[in-house]
Amino acid sequence: MARYVILLSCFILIAMSANAQMQKQTDTTITQTVRIIPVDVATLLKNMSVIMNMQYANNSDFQDGKYTGTDFAMNQFRLEIKGQVFDNVFFRFRDRYTRDPITQSVDNINHSIDLAFIGIDVSPEISLAFGKMCADYGGYEFDANPIDIYQYNDIVEYADNFLTGAQLTWTASKDHQFAFQILNARTQTYAEIYDTIPGVTAAKFPAALVGNWRGSFADGEFATFWSYSLIKEASNKNVYYTALGNQFNSGNWSVQYDFKYMSDEIDRLGLVTSLIPQSYSQYTALNTAYIEHWLRVEYTLDTQWKAAIIGMVSDAYWHGNPDPNKDDHLRTAWGIIPSVEYYPYKGLNLKFFTSYVGRYYNYTDYAKSEFGLENSTNGTIMIGFISPLVVL
Repeated sequence: MARYVILLSCFILIAMSANAQMQKQTDTTITQTVRIIPVDVATLLKNMSVIMNMQYANNSDFQDGKYTGTDFAMNQFRLEIKGQVFDNVFFRFRDRYTRDPITQSVDNINHSIDLAFIGIDVSPEISLAFGKMCADYGGYEFDANPIDIYQYNDIVEYADNFLTGAQLTWTASKDHQFAFQILNARTQTYAEIYDTIPGVTAAKFPAALVGNWRGSFADGEFATFWSYSLIKEASNKNVYYTALGNQFNSGNWSVQYDFKYMSDEIDRLGLVTSLIPQSYSQYTALNTAYIEHWLRVEYTLDTQWKAAIIGMVSDAYWHGNPDPNKDDHLRTAWGIIPSVEYYPYKGLNLKFFTSYVGRYYNYTDYAKSEFGLENSTNGTIMIGFISPLVVL
């Protein structure tokens, strides 16, 4: 209910402002200005932004080459409110309306809420943040506004990316920034996610330690967003995650490449576990690994037109398989996403797009024979609009 109250309040403020602009002062006996919004509140609103992050499309779906249906859908809608509330204190709140608002057992906040934190600028170089925030895992795929992503690669798609904790950011220079986070490892309890696993016990403080570096070289032509994370999932089981994001800009060309490697002593991502039938193992898989490549190439034709193509690949491994005849490698998932974007209005971040999202899932011979898995493909043709629409 709270999320709807927030949204309604924003629209009321906007409506009040628009109505005030349409009315003319016809009563000449009024000698004193009447303020609907108090001066102190109006000053505060000047330092705030309300943003409706939207991705809307007509989606036509295909499964293994066969057309399965078409619909209109709001693929993404994330209401964001952010601003400065004091000289050195700021906040940011973002709620995803296309996800069920289920209160999580660990951090006591709806799973639909991406961000709910305050920040404090201790000095020009140091800032702190406390609350629910992005786990700053690194890589340009995750760093993008979610509405600009037509489909994530597997690690970002299945990971728990918004966690509660604290962050310290150090801006060492105009070209280099470092961030350090300590976060809850997850939003739900060990028992809710893993149930029971023989020989594995829940940690008393399941925590994620994240460190990253944002660098800029050659006047911004080359940039990095690298990170390393250690996530304690159980008393004797950790997750180790490395993400190396690289960006090249030259003229009308922009190229982004991410390499990601996740080693799970317990399968927190859950993807390998989902491939194993219950008849083979009823427990969460141990000692899994994921290796990914993500490449995005964008060309700006002019001020209104852009064309881009994304290629991605994700390999899943199960090193902990007890079968002596195992093949650690279970699956390779490929992705191809070409798109064309049109910006009709100068100065307004609104774009119309058409895109194709193609995914191809290839299983190893071992996975096919032991787990009964079969190769498959799916695709979606999308035509719609994207906008982080600033309404206040």
